[in-house]
Amino acid sequence: MASGTALIYDDEMTSHKLLWDDPACNIEVPERLLTTYEQLKLYHLVDRCVRVPVREGTEEEIMLVHSSEYLEVVQSTQAMTEEELQRVSENYDAVYFHPSTYHCAKLAVGATLQLVDSVMSGKVCNGIALVRPPGHHSQRNAANGFCVFNNVAIAAQYAKKRYGLQRILIVDWDVHHGQGIQYIFEEDPSVLYFSWHRYEHQQFWPLLRESDYDAVGQGKGKGFNINVPWNKVGMGNSDYLAAFFHVLLPVAFEFVPELILVSSGYDSGIGDPEGHMDATPECFAHLTHFLMQLADGRLCAVLEGGYHLKSLSESVCMTVKALLRDPLPQISGEMAPCLSAVESIQNVRAAHIPYWKCLMYEEETPIEDVSTKSQQMMEAQLVQTSAHSTVEQAAGTTNTDEAIKTDKFLESHMKRILFPMPPVKTAAAVISKADAHLLPVSVQVENEMNEQELKALVRFDAELVGEEKVIVSLQKMVAVLDKILMKAVCNGIVESSVASVSTTVALKHCFDSGLQRVLCIIVGDMDLEIDLDDGKLLLMNICQKQQTEETNSKYRISLNWKEGAERNTSFYAVLGIILPVAYSYQPDLIIIVIGPNRSLGENGISLLISLLKGLAESRILVVVQDTEIKLLQTVATALTGVSTPDFGVYAPASQESVLEIKQLRRQLKKEWKMLQCSVRD
Repeated sequence: MASGTALIYDDEMTSHKLLWDDPACNIEVPERLLTTYEQLKLYHLVDRCVRVPVREGTEEEIMLVHSSEYLEVVQSTQAMTEEELQRVSENYDAVYFHPSTYHCAKLAVGATLQLVDSVMSGKVCNGIALVRPPGHHSQRNAANGFCVFNNVAIAAQYAKKRYGLQRILIVDWDVHHGQGIQYIFEEDPSVLYFSWHRYEHQQFWPLLRESDYDAVGQGKGKGFNINVPWNKVGMGNSDYLAAFFHVLLPVAFEFVPELILVSSGYDSGIGDPEGHMDATPECFAHLTHFLMQLADGRLCAVLEGGYHLKSLSESVCMTVKALLRDPLPQISGEMAPCLSAVESIQNVRAAHIPYWKCLMYEEETPIEDVSTKSQQMMEAQLVQTSAHSTVEQAAGTTNTDEAIKTDKFLESHMKRILFPMPPVKTAAAVISKADAHLLPVSVQVENEMNEQELKALVRFDAELVGEEKVIVSLQKMVAVLDKILMKAVCNGIVESSVASVSTTVALKHCFDSGLQRVLCIIVGDMDLEIDLDDGKLLLMNICQKQQTEETNSKYRISLNWKEGAERNTSFYAVLGIILPVAYSYQPDLIIIVIGPNRSLGENGISLLISLLKGLAESRILVVVQDTEIKLLQTVATALTGVSTPDFGVYAPASQESVLEIKQLRRQLKKEWKMLQCSVRD
């Protein structure tokens, strides 16, 4: 399996710069790269990455997307005077040229293709290219919005041509709509393009009707263009996560991409003068973590926008930490998407019902009179946003004050959320020592505690643990759990002949150790006798037993789910209920119990563990009832993260199962806001 994360950077790309005064373009500066690279060095991330040299993209590669006539125009700028450069720049919207622009733009293309080659050849499993000028606005015959050559679009065409790929996912989290990418692939079903962007009912640049949710693609490409328009500023972590949970991830798992390209624009982050959004840097780590579960982990992130230098550099660093598979910090803020975000999500889902099986039983209809529309029309933006800069940019002093405020916030925020990485990722305590060698080599095998140590450390009822096999199970479980609680390891796996007893004791030990929120997910038929009233424990049971609606409460959720051996329908259960509720709860630790008559197959269990690793700083204890070596291997692979587990082929859930999820969502979404994907009651 490929390992390692590529980092592609060359400071030659900083020679592209604005030579005259242009308020529309003066935020796209060389310091965007320099500051970001320095921050990566400060966090010692550069040394942990695989350095890949930069090369220029060839004319043939550039013309995979752009016309020869446009290429000649860009080539001609190399010998132009400043006056001539300014005149050519004025032919395009929010673009500037410099004598070095052509060279830098070719380096940006070449760096992106070097990253694709490194990932597709198995030299690395993922990576990021820090490039200028950016690319996602540029079109076949035109530069646009700071962008000269469309780096990511060229990369997609290149990957299809060189490696024969048939399904590529492009995720564009820049705050501006990447209309250039949309135009290039809107009739192409081999490329699924997802973009969220500040839209404000077509009042925000690029001011295009086709940036709205109902632009789903053309011809054979219908359904393969997904636009999530943000109709107000201030969108934050929970809004971005909700768009992933309820739109992108279900569709992406169904699409089964062979490669993921991320147009990584960080002007959608906090403090950016273009976006005016509120997402904090760790949000991009969580988004990256989700995408790494697709395409066997083959992910190429390519820098687009981002104009607040501190916000940009911290967000890039958090993206790289996720690519390196570091445990992620807890995501900050209230986990509740705003009304406007839910409206946009509902409209996108409604527009795509005809094209995706994961949505085929949904009943959403578009909302025409959304909550922000009348306000937007009344204000008429007073001064309509034109070009690539916002009206607020004119208030230079205000912007400077806001930038300083954001700098100070991010300085303290990053100190608060970052934490030392445990020396060991995964520990295991197995019943049979003979099984230990079958686990991944990176798993640290723990010896059980002796009985005296156990009794000194953990309180339990003597009647509960009277049998010797119970004592042995507890000795093994506590040995691993204690390492997790002390942050000596990230996560662990334990075999237990009495999983219910082990789990009950583990929960009591967690609370005695001061944890305030523990998420316990039981896969299979098993009951725990433990108090749930104070919110310290959220218990979710995925079982085959039919449950009544009265069984569910805020902190006890039962999901009736039965998966046939030949069908992997777990995607719908995990993405539709478990992940949104877990992120709403924000646990300090997760215990996953795999019991008898389990209702998820091995692929579903892998998916569950892999996605939940983004929470609780990756502190997860998996308790497995009895010995199933193949299951232990599956769980250990998911926990270590050394490779992306095989989640199996997507299969749509039955109408009955979808109805079960919808009923649960309706019942619980007032308590767990991340379940909201519709404004309906």
